[in-house]
Amino acid sequence: MKTFSALIAVCLVGAGALAAEPPKESDRDQQQLAALTKEVQGQQTAIADNQKKIDEKLAAIAEAIRLAKIYAARGK
Repeated sequence: MKTFSALIAVCLVGAGALAAEPPKESDRDQQQLAALTKEVQGQQTAIADNQKKIDEKLAAIAEAIRLAKIYAARGK
């Protein structure tokens, strides 16, 4: 009977330990999620900055083409 009681006690302690683990995993998962979120936000900022640079360069090229067309039309 003592062995049976000891087995039940061990199972209850084990169940309590298992019940305590998910918050640790959950906290770790939340920390990983927060880190990934910050990384994605940084990447989105970099992409937005790069897109702005691309738009500026395209505008400069469009202006150069416009001027080239004007000068080419005057030369005829």
